[in-house]
Amino acid sequence: MSLVDLAPGQHADEVRNHWWWRPGWRVGRRFYAFHITFENQRQVCDTATAYRTALAGMPSLTLIPDRWLHLTMQGVGFADELALDVVQDIADEARSLLATVSAFQVEFGPIVVADEAIVMPAEPAERIHELRHLTRQAIGRVLGSDEVSEDPDRFRPHVSVAYLTAGGPARPYIEATSRTEIQPTHVAIRQVDLIEMHRDHQMYEWRTVAVLPLR
Repeated sequence: MSLVDLAPGQHADEVRNHWWWRPGWRVGRRFYAFHITFENQRQVCDTATAYRTALAGMPSLTLIPDRWLHLTMQGVGFADELALDVVQDIADEARSLLATVSAFQVEFGPIVVADEAIVMPAEPAERIHELRHLTRQAIGRVLGSDEVSEDPDRFRPHVSVAYLTAGGPARPYIEATSRTEIQPTHVAIRQVDLIEMHRDHQMYEWRTVAVLPLR
């Protein structure tokens, strides 16, 4: 069951391979998206490390290193379909909108085993929903509202610590993470990043196109 369909504290019963090719994706293709990233955010990295340690040795997992920890927020579009000046216009619109929002804190944890990933949900989610709404608004102002991708209601903010790479029961992963007591961590959200990413190596890797600070 997808994370967005799980009740708070609920785990999926079954897992599946995360790395199937979604429509439009292929090796070598790049995609623009708004993410929250965590460079120099030691607290979230330490918590992710604790969960990675608990999962060490488990089969069929891609553990996510600190460098690529992220909170997926809103896709923009494929790089070969968007001119650079259009991407810059979207970044400028988002920068203006996000500058009206004050920085805030969220809490990550406890862990949830979803259908394709092992994740730390973010709470309270409402502030991140607000950021996502503003990035969608920025895209709509530049591309038109019909060109804003992804369902606005199918979103539950989280940071993944591992991706599943095969199908099977979720129970072993639930038991592995529950054996360790890991305290939730509080993290300051001070900016949103516009990134250009790929998944060529079964990992989301990116370069940062624009840093968009909150107030």
